[in-house]
Amino acid sequence: MYGAQLIEALRRAATTKNVGTAAPGCPAERSSAAAVGKNPVELRSTGQPGAAVPTQTNQLEFFGVGGERMRAAGCDTIIDAKDLSVVGITEIVSHLPKIYRLFHKLIAEADKRRPDLAIVIDSPAFNWRVAREMKKRGIPTVYYVAPQFWAWRQGRVRLLRKYIDKALVIFPFEEQFYRERGVDATFVGHPLAELPNPTIARADYAAQFRLDPAKHWITLMPGSRVKEVRMNLPTIIEAAALLGEQYEFLLPVAPTLERNWLQALIGQQETGRPNIALVPEALPALWHSRTAIVASGTATVEAAVMSTPFVMVYRVGALTYLVGKPRVKVPHFAMVNLIAGEEVVPELVQNDFTAQNVVARLGEILVDGSRRERMLQGLAEVKASLRIPEKAPGSIQCTADRAAEIIMSLLN
Repeated sequence: MYGAQLIEALRRAATTKNVGTAAPGCPAERSSAAAVGKNPVELRSTGQPGAAVPTQTNQLEFFGVGGERMRAAGCDTIIDAKDLSVVGITEIVSHLPKIYRLFHKLIAEADKRRPDLAIVIDSPAFNWRVAREMKKRGIPTVYYVAPQFWAWRQGRVRLLRKYIDKALVIFPFEEQFYRERGVDATFVGHPLAELPNPTIARADYAAQFRLDPAKHWITLMPGSRVKEVRMNLPTIIEAAALLGEQYEFLLPVAPTLERNWLQALIGQQETGRPNIALVPEALPALWHSRTAIVASGTATVEAAVMSTPFVMVYRVGALTYLVGKPRVKVPHFAMVNLIAGEEVVPELVQNDFTAQNVVARLGEILVDGSRRERMLQGLAEVKASLRIPEKAPGSIQCTADRAAEIIMSLLN
C-alpha cells in the first residue's frame, strides 16, 4: 500500500509544481487498503535531465519488488512481494537460497535498466543489501518506512548512514533518533493516519458477509505472514471459542496470504471452533467492530486509526524469542504503546498469550466503562501524533506527497 501510494504521489509531483499539497485523488481521500508493502522500488526518469520540475514530457517509470497494489499503480514487479514475506530465524534460514536468488535477479535488472534513483521500503534484512549494491553503482537511495533499529540492533544504524542518502520516517520519534546517529532523516507522517473512515454502512457490510448486525463484532488479525499466522491464529481462535456465539468474528485476509489456506487452517481447529467470516480488508472490519485481537505490527496502528480498542498478542518460535528478547531495547511491543510512551493497550506476548488471558483482557474493554474510555482516548492521541501539521490553513498534505516532494528534489 505504501509503495502504491508513493508511486501515485510521484506521478502527481511529476506533473504539478504544487507538490506539497495533496492533489485530487490523493490516497488519503479514497484509500481503505489494509495491507502494507515492504518492497524495494527502482525509479527511472525518462525525460530531460536537469529540469527543475518534471512535466508531462518527463515521465517516470518504476520497477522492483511489489504486490497487486503496486502493479496496479504502474510498477513493473520483477519479484512478487509474497516471495519475500518470511519471518523468524528458522524460516529465514530455510528460505535463504530462494531469497538470494531473487536478490541477484533484482540487482541484475537494476544493472540492465540503470535507474536514476532507488527507493527501499521497510524489510531491512533484504533492503540494506539492495541499498549497498545501489551505492556501489552510484545510484542515490531513499529509505521510506525506515527500519526499526531503535527497537533492537541499534548498531545497524551504521548501515543507513553508509548506504542511504535520505531516510523518510513515519513515526515522530524516529527523526531525532536517526539524526542523532548521523542519518539524514525526515518525519513525513504516517500514511495510515490520513486514511478516511470506511463509508460502507454497518447494515450493508453485515448483509455482504452474512453477519448479525445486532451482535458485537470482534476483528481477528493474526498477522500477514504464514508463520505468524501459524503461531498466533490457533490461540486467537481458542479465545474466540471461549467468548462464544454472542459475538461475530471477522478475519481480514492479508494480500500476502491465500484465502483457501486460511480456511483450511481454521478448519484444522478442534470441534467447537467459532464461525469466522473471512473478509477482504481490515479497515472496514475494524471500523465496525467493538474490539479486536491484533498481532504485533502495523495492524496495531490500523486499529488505532480506526478507533477500535484491542488486545495486542504475539508469539514467535522458542529459538527466535530466546535469541531476540535480550536485544530488545524498548519497553513495549505494541507500536501504539511505543508512540504513546505508555501502555495504552494490553500486550500478551509468548507465554502470556493464552486464550484465557485474551478473553480476560477483552472483557475489560468490550463493555462501556473507564478502561474502554481511557483506551479510546489513548488511541486518539496516538493517531493525532502520527499526522504532520498542515502547512497552510485548509491545506491537505498526504504523507506520500511529502515523501514525493523530497524524492523529486533528489531526482532532479
